[in-house]
Amino acid sequence: MMPHLRNVSLIWGVLCLGLAVLAGLHMAASHLLVHDGAGEGFAACMLISGFLGGVLTLVGLGERARLGFRGAVILTLGAWFGLPLLMAIPLHEEAVGLSITDAIFETVSGLTTTGSTVISHLEAQPPSLLVWRALLQWIGGIGIIGLSIAILPLLRSGGMQLFHLESSDRSPDKLIARPGHLAGVIAGLYLALTCLCALGYVFTGMSRFDAVLHALTTVSTGGYSTTDQSMGGFSAGAQWVAIVFMLAGAIPFLAYVRAVSRHEGRRPGAFEEIMGLLAIVALASGLLFAAELGGPPEHPDALRLALFNAVSVLTTTGYAAGDYQLWGPLAMATIFFLTFLGGCAGSTAGGFKVFRIQIMLKSTWASLQAASSPHAITVAHHAGRRLTPADSASVALFAGLYVACFAAGAVALSAFGLDFLTAVTASATAIANVGPGLGEVIGPAGNFSTLPDPAKWILCLQMLLGRLEILVALYVLTPRFWMR
Repeated sequence: MMPHLRNVSLIWGVLCLGLAVLAGLHMAASHLLVHDGAGEGFAACMLISGFLGGVLTLVGLGERARLGFRGAVILTLGAWFGLPLLMAIPLHEEAVGLSITDAIFETVSGLTTTGSTVISHLEAQPPSLLVWRALLQWIGGIGIIGLSIAILPLLRSGGMQLFHLESSDRSPDKLIARPGHLAGVIAGLYLALTCLCALGYVFTGMSRFDAVLHALTTVSTGGYSTTDQSMGGFSAGAQWVAIVFMLAGAIPFLAYVRAVSRHEGRRPGAFEEIMGLLAIVALASGLLFAAELGGPPEHPDALRLALFNAVSVLTTTGYAAGDYQLWGPLAMATIFFLTFLGGCAGSTAGGFKVFRIQIMLKSTWASLQAASSPHAITVAHHAGRRLTPADSASVALFAGLYVACFAAGAVALSAFGLDFLTAVTASATAIANVGPGLGEVIGPAGNFSTLPDPAKWILCLQMLLGRLEILVALYVLTPRFWMR
């Protein structure tokens, strides 16, 4: 076995053993604290994960070679495609009437922080099951941050090379020079935001159980809830807290690191991207507010609901607070386009990402200036550096693949009998990792349980492709990857 594969096997083994420990602790906690009778599913997950982890660890022991670029990509794909199969075991065993397909769909949706669900009557589900769903999204959120910082810049995935730690920061940086320390700081900040969010929910009247679980799914921009009404079942204060921490989860976590580090300078790109995110929120909220006032009926809290739904969709969280489909065509069109956009790079949010929109606008403007003034020197900049033709081409390639995957998914879903609105919005929400779509079936008042099984498998693939930003999954299909 090649050295990098033995290292991959070792890390896979550690991940499986960690999952076995997590399942065991979860089973023990469910018996000691909530007494909901859950246990068989978590026990099965613990045993299977522990066995696989032990075998994979033994295979990789004794290897000292570095993981390498190819190994890192294989590790990433294996983890994101393999772990959902193991983590789906408790859902299949503990949830009432949940098939294997539905369990895997729910797990993939959780780990990718998409938030699409096939489970109805959440209030009647065992508390241990609700905790497991929330943990899926919280773990997925921190995994996404690591993916964005460590893997995607190396792949030059859709302009992510602009966020390579070594090339994007020319100042001496003790923190970034130590990847292990950086990971610890990010994990600490992620945990701190989660705790602050939970406290905020408690102060607004949520029970401690609901507060903790919603904090896990808010900061991770996942959107799983403990009730079928989602955030619509809680107070206006809770929704304001959700707005703040959904935005916090959609901001680059390296910006937080720079804010708390005495050795860091400001990064223009991060500030520029955050301002872009807030500008989109303001514009979308204004459109939804105008649409809501004209829809039936006029609501006294129109501004809050407009802001909440705009932030929820833009950050790809997917919480619902009222049925915005009742606000008319303008609201539906606004929500549909927001579905594709997403948050900032290096955050837990999915979607196309704000920085790519900014790069495309800057490149287009520079091209127009060059066309109108052929002798003038026009240079576009982003993140404090000059944009090269390769940077613009990388973003354009990603945009093309993004649209192609969306269109292919919509056509494939239509082939299995889904109506046009359901097929199109389901494909959009899957590739962008948002959650609810539009229409009576998968809209904010529905879920994905009634979709045929083949459609759910297609959506699982789209959710994974969207979370891995497409190019990571496609890269292994090229001969060049295996010849490195």
